[in-house]
Amino acid sequence: MQEIVRQLEEKRRAAQLGGGPRRIDAQHAKGKLTARERLELLLDPGSFEEWDMFVEHRCVDFGMAEQSIPGDGVVTGYGTVNGRVVFVFSQDFTVLGGSLSEAHAEKICKIMKQALKVGAPLIGLNDSGGARIQEGVASLGGYADVFQLNVLASGVIPQISMIMGPCAGGAVYSPAITDFIFMVKDSSYMYVTGPDVVKTVTHESVTHEELGGAITHSTKSGVADRAFENDVEALMMLRRFINYLPANNRVPPPFRPSPDSADREEPSLDTVVPENPNKPYDVRELILKVVDDTDFFEIQPENAKNIVVGFARMEGHPVGIVANQPLVLAGCLDIKSSIKAARFVRFCDCFQIPIVTFVDVPGFMPGTAQELGGIIKHGAKLLYAYAEATVPKVTVITRKAYGGAYDVMASKHLRGDVNLAWPTAEIAVMGPKGAVEVIFRKELDDSARIAELTEEYRRKFANPFIAGKRGYIDDVIAPRQTRQRICRSLAMLRGKELTNPWRKHGNIPL
Repeated sequence: MQEIVRQLEEKRRAAQLGGGPRRIDAQHAKGKLTARERLELLLDPGSFEEWDMFVEHRCVDFGMAEQSIPGDGVVTGYGTVNGRVVFVFSQDFTVLGGSLSEAHAEKICKIMKQALKVGAPLIGLNDSGGARIQEGVASLGGYADVFQLNVLASGVIPQISMIMGPCAGGAVYSPAITDFIFMVKDSSYMYVTGPDVVKTVTHESVTHEELGGAITHSTKSGVADRAFENDVEALMMLRRFINYLPANNRVPPPFRPSPDSADREEPSLDTVVPENPNKPYDVRELILKVVDDTDFFEIQPENAKNIVVGFARMEGHPVGIVANQPLVLAGCLDIKSSIKAARFVRFCDCFQIPIVTFVDVPGFMPGTAQELGGIIKHGAKLLYAYAEATVPKVTVITRKAYGGAYDVMASKHLRGDVNLAWPTAEIAVMGPKGAVEVIFRKELDDSARIAELTEEYRRKFANPFIAGKRGYIDDVIAPRQTRQRICRSLAMLRGKELTNPWRKHGNIPL
């Protein structure tokens, strides 16, 4: 018995050492933590239960028989984050570059299946050189097995990918299917083909960072939802982020009591919107003043800045926030912002997270670049997402709500549950000046007459009361009462039941 126990301990030490001290030192030299160090930071102390520590690859070709390390380059298991169960895999770059083998993939698939069975979030800490070349098609099949489970888990359990090193080739498609992708600056990158292949095929010279670094994907491509400074910050923020998400699609998001009163008034909101309708303001100021404890976790803060999305709490309950940002492009909806917001709205709807929408939108972005880029279909994604959503939807129009963009932004017509407006709201087909130029184009020679007609149009339509008369707005409220009215609306909607007609699935305009 003692001999067996000794052998067990030796195997455990070998597995825990990964690729050995030299490779661990090399990992640290790059400013990166090891797979196990990352798990220690992410999970509650002492909560990690490891599975398949002794799994080894089965390849004997190309000298692989002599390169067998227990665990095969990935640490898998489950633990808790703030007391809540999560399943996690952490790829170990010190073992054969974290490359994915058949056995490596089987370990990941095992915990994915278990996460689905018990209804717990799945977190992937990616740090891998890609498919293990020595295994050929077996490793490619392993990726496909992971992809299939990612798709089956989509909308059932939250899936989060933290890219903490290289992620290239076919490996990128598993994170791409998951709900959120976070990256670490200067040490992580994602791309389908690397700089060398790009240069050979297209003759473009580009660095790893330019092609697929954290800054590129969080500011330009929109692939990454956040970019963090280092491994430690990334994992601490991930712990914070998990607090907003439910364990699965059958349970409500986690409630956390807050000392911030639901009846709190915020007098400063009365002056947030400038008197000049063409002057911008920062919608983040409004969000922070309305939500619990000024705590807002923004998603994609550096991409498509003309719309702001993220998670917050109202009266202790998680909500998804969607808000037009007047500081950027006057808050217009364009291709990137429509895609960003649509994906976020659909995530919230998957996991019973109510959606609060702040509207200040002068319309869709005009121009040939937008039209040729497919703004019609991309804009329809946001419309589709809001129209399909059955979770509680509370909308507050703070200023402009013009044209089709008014409809798209969680209007009453798209089954908005509670639609409120500030006195500064302007709900119309278009701005007063543009409307007059269309309606009275024959009278445009007289500037005094133009000013008179513009003021008449503003008086008749550029206010919330016409919409209120038709029931499209449930109430016009004082800005200072915004938090109170949203909290009351969400409390009323907690028992909401709404189902869409049966279908296998809809056909969103991709």
